[in-house]
Amino acid sequence: MSYTEAEVSAARAAMGMYRGEAEGEVAAALAVVGLSAERAHKEAKIRDDMIRVAHRSGASLRQLAEVSGLGREAVTSIVESGRPQH
Repeated sequence: MSYTEAEVSAARAAMGMYRGEAEGEVAAALAVVGLSAERAHKEAKIRDDMIRVAHRSGASLRQLAEVSGLGREAVTSIVESGRPQH
């Protein structure tokens, strides 16, 4: 598989929150699993929507953090970002 510079750049931007010290790690990981930036964004949106639905259905933040592999801060942020603004 090969990606254009624009695809790699878009993937890095979309996955910025997961970037470690070495920027090349993200691009390499995306290439290994075959994720384009668009697909990574869609999958993150699906994951976030599933977390919100599960939380509204009664799952605790701790349970969601354990199941998703995300930290409680990340899960809390996802849940709070889906609440209607008053």
